[in-house]
Amino acid sequence: MDNPWRQRWQEGRIGFHLSDTHPALVQYWPTLNVTPGAKVLVPLCGKSLDMRWLADEGHPVLGIELAPEAIEQFLAQRDAGVSRYNQAGFSVTRQGSVELWCGDFFHLHIKQAAEVGAFYDRASLIALPPATRERYAFHLAQLVPPGARGLLVGLTHDESNAGPPYSVPNSEIERLFVPNFRVELVENRGADERGRSESVWALERRGPHI
Repeated sequence: MDNPWRQRWQEGRIGFHLSDTHPALVQYWPTLNVTPGAKVLVPLCGKSLDMRWLADEGHPVLGIELAPEAIEQFLAQRDAGVSRYNQAGFSVTRQGSVELWCGDFFHLHIKQAAEVGAFYDRASLIALPPATRERYAFHLAQLVPPGARGLLVGLTHDESNAGPPYSVPNSEIERLFVPNFRVELVENRGADERGRSESVWALERRGPHI
């Protein structure tokens, strides 16, 4: 995993963090028809409040995060009990139905993701430089079972290769995910005051004969 992401957390440069649930999650997650109670994989989860929303909707959450600072800040958001243990090279914390694994997403093995039935990517793909994004898309495909559905939020901006968050055009998202997923662009959101535009995608993991 690349160091700029960890550096952002250590320096407190986390302008990508939202202080509320992402509106695209609230709007489009119900349209995916994810199996009730399915565990949701959230790669590079940060301290996203989206995980609280998913948990409140009845989904156990498996968040993977490289920066321990992000995990501790997430846990501090709520006065609730925390259990801690180590597994497969990850430091694991659990608070309610949210389980956070501190470590490299690319070291997560399919056995550790055996119960995952859905996924959510708001700031994962866009946190990775171009050379790593293809590896990410392939690894995600290996971790989720055929039929698993998920939501992905992309981002484009005019800051060349500056990031994270990086600008990832829609054409690249299609190229990365179409080999293993059914991919549907459900919304191109308007640019904000910084000229950054989000895209929202519904994905479904293809099976061997799909």
